[in-house]
Amino acid sequence: MTSMPAGEGASGDPVDSGNAFKLLLSCPSGLPPSRVYVDFNPSYDRIPHPDANLEESINEYAGHTLHHVDGLDQESSVCLHLGLTDYRTFVGTNLNPLWEKFLIPSEDDPVRCQHTSSPLGNGAIVETSDKRILVLQRSYNVGEFPGYFVFPGGHSEPEELGISDHQNDKGLTESEDLNRKVSQEMFDGIVREVVEEIGVPAESLTDPVFIGISRREMNVRPTAFFFLKCNMESKKIYQLYSRAQDGFESTQLYTVSRDELGKMALRMPGCHHGGYVLYELMIQTVEDARQSSRWL
Repeated sequence: MTSMPAGEGASGDPVDSGNAFKLLLSCPSGLPPSRVYVDFNPSYDRIPHPDANLEESINEYAGHTLHHVDGLDQESSVCLHLGLTDYRTFVGTNLNPLWEKFLIPSEDDPVRCQHTSSPLGNGAIVETSDKRILVLQRSYNVGEFPGYFVFPGGHSEPEELGISDHQNDKGLTESEDLNRKVSQEMFDGIVREVVEEIGVPAESLTDPVFIGISRREMNVRPTAFFFLKCNMESKKIYQLYSRAQDGFESTQLYTVSRDELGKMALRMPGCHHGGYVLYELMIQTVEDARQSSRWL
């Protein structure tokens, strides 16, 4: 696993504590839906904390929750263990001023974070036809990381599959079918986010590939990242962004080079900073493969 502690950027530049991250999973070759499996099960839901007062604090502060990953750093396939959570529990645990009290001292991440909601967000590294990467600047009116740079994204919607709770009476065949649908929703969901936040039509985008999961150290917030290409040039995308559906959370679109992206990553929330590192690992894998083929 790769970690970037607070106060230390990729080039040694100072960063704030919200920029620190940990890579939970890296798939630099990019995985399609057929190689990303999901085990959606109530056994992976958040476990209530034994401290009743701490649990009560959830109600005072107002997706899917990631429990575990099988296949770390493996390219053949991965299996994500997912439970169910809600926004209220996310705000009351991960975003609670007492969020660190919900953590258990452990080197095992699922154990360490078992009392937090930890909804699995999503993020998209989108490359334009003129080889630029899309980056948004968050509005100063949002609650989390106002003014920071981020990749397009949000989170998958269980409601898209009609999921509001676990149905324990499902047979094996139905459960396997639901797992496939949840996996596919991860890929469909990131396309929806790009369309809504950037304004480009879905048909302009390639099928996403999954490149890994990064977790912000502050609030232990995990995000799944995907890579996809858009067949439009930056100039046209700027025009479409001005008419995008979801204009509240961001105020500015940037189309940047790889070098510019590296500098902007130091002003990203940790989960998105980690997304940048996942993208760099993917680019390096592609370059290494090209270099290797020249010697064959």
